[in-house]
Amino acid sequence: MAEDLSSLQHIQGLVKWFDPTKGFGFVVSDLGGPDILLHVNVLRNFGQSSVADGTRIEIVTHHTDRGVQAVEVLAIHPPEREEAPVLSDFAELDLTDLQAKPLEPARVKWFNKGKGFGFANIFGRSEDIFLHVEVLRQSGLADLQPGEALAIRVIDGKRGQMAAEVHAWEAAISSSDQAG
Repeated sequence: MAEDLSSLQHIQGLVKWFDPTKGFGFVVSDLGGPDILLHVNVLRNFGQSSVADGTRIEIVTHHTDRGVQAVEVLAIHPPEREEAPVLSDFAELDLTDLQAKPLEPARVKWFNKGKGFGFANIFGRSEDIFLHVEVLRQSGLADLQPGEALAIRVIDGKRGQMAAEVHAWEAAISSSDQAG
């Protein structure tokens, strides 16, 4: 059955809430109207398994007899960085220095939202990179799954290497394409 493309709409809005355990959440459009269902499979097609509440998002929606649903994620815009550092490791970190660090492709080793942290490995390297839940929130993510691909900027923190910024893995690919 062919899809009616006339009902597709490009929407910008805010994530109202998203629960990775339930596998869905809702987006509030900047244009108003009903909440838009965001299913985890649509998010996974973008390369993420979660998104933080209050994150700006661009999606393509489709009107169905059950309401408005997101069918594609076009972009996720993390919240603006807060002036105060979220962790003491970042207290003396210059944002310009951070932006100069490469976005490196990595995989989540494990992450426990309840404990508030986990670890990832840069592709081709065995050392663990510490991931803190506050860094995820600042990056627009809410949770991570083992094996999930990411793009991270790594700093030498007080307890070793840690992610200071986290993005969907496509960011590392597009970043390396621009550098080459």
